[in-house]
Amino acid sequence: MIVYRDEILLSIIVLILLFFVLLITKRVIKKFAKLKSINADRRKLIRNLSYLIHYLIAGIALVIIWGVEFKQFSVFMSSVLAVLGIAFFAQWSILSNLTASIILFFSHPVRIGDRIRVLDKDFDWTGEVQDITGFYLFMVTDRGENITLPTSLVIQKGIQIMNKYPEKQIDHKEEV
Repeated sequence: MIVYRDEILLSIIVLILLFFVLLITKRVIKKFAKLKSINADRRKLIRNLSYLIHYLIAGIALVIIWGVEFKQFSVFMSSVLAVLGIAFFAQWSILSNLTASIILFFSHPVRIGDRIRVLDKDFDWTGEVQDITGFYLFMVTDRGENITLPTSLVIQKGIQIMNKYPEKQIDHKEEV
């Protein structure tokens, strides 16, 4: 007679569900990234962040299945959240940059290789996007300067997406 038969069975079900959810997530992100022509490194970053969320949900489900007392679990979670809260308050830009990176991945039209202009009253940055990571957007300006912008700044500032190459002047005078 197995004492924890139900818990073991439910744990196996949770792990199997987790496996299939991870497969589906991987395929959806891959399909979305191909549809939007998104770099493989950015796709990997978003996939890993989504995996983290899935693992946390599965971990909470396993804690509930195995009957950890709510009081013990809530003390543990509040301690973890307090430490994370202090860490993120000290470095709030880390969290905002990761969030901005996810937003850029799914909804912002800026892609690697695009020519952009950062609309800022103090600086005139026009150039080509070289890379977009979890924390930064790297670009090379038309003057050859390497600029690194935090992804949260890219969300906050206006970005004008220009043609891939600088436009040539076209003379529209009619010939007579």
